[in-house]
Amino acid sequence: MIALNGAVANQLIKFKDEVEQIIKKGRNKDEAIFQVLKKYILESERILFGGDNYSKEWHAEASRRKLCNIQSIPESIKCYLLPYSKEALIGTGIFSEKEIESRVEVEFEKFTKKVQIEARVLGDLAVNHIVPTAIKYMTSLLDNVKGLKEVFRDTEFEKLAGARKELIITLSDHINNIRRLVLEMIEERKKANVIEDEYRKAMAYEKKVKPYLDEIREHIDKLELIVDDEIWPLPKYREMLFTR
Repeated sequence: MIALNGAVANQLIKFKDEVEQIIKKGRNKDEAIFQVLKKYILESERILFGGDNYSKEWHAEASRRKLCNIQSIPESIKCYLLPYSKEALIGTGIFSEKEIESRVEVEFEKFTKKVQIEARVLGDLAVNHIVPTAIKYMTSLLDNVKGLKEVFRDTEFEKLAGARKELIITLSDHINNIRRLVLEMIEERKKANVIEDEYRKAMAYEKKVKPYLDEIREHIDKLELIVDDEIWPLPKYREMLFTR
């Protein structure tokens, strides 16, 4: 934040100086401001994008424009250690070199800890809350199918129980995938945790652990749409959005 404020302050000073130089040439203040803003807009046109900067389209467009396109937090943090970053931060007296290195080290560790906490919480939530609830609902469907089997003949049974049987298979697939992914995520965490270099550890969490969060969540979201509201242990999205 300090570094950002320093950079903004320097840019504002530069902007003010350029406006004053134009005013000295006989232009009024509004016209001077307009000229400087126009100059800045033209200079920054290469990085301006009217769409969603988080979208795949922007990544493709940034590549086409030959722009720096860093897509991971650890890599972006490491940019503080680049020569031009050090020149700006050390040259303006914001940080010493030792302070930059220390802050970068702390940011790597903070990122690692945040992803680690998210992974542990999601794993606990998935295994101890979501999966047991899904199994409970699947068991109720199995009991229902067994009851239909006892009451109806084969042709009628298949007609009545077909959708339930498909739903049981779907539930089972999601449950198995969640269990598998959580175990894989735990193993990747164990591997990452023994890495001593903070940057390499952060990258391990970025590349090897973090992707599991989205994969596990995808299966949980599917279960949320299937499992009975009465037994689902958490507020569902529609409840959070529309229930008053």
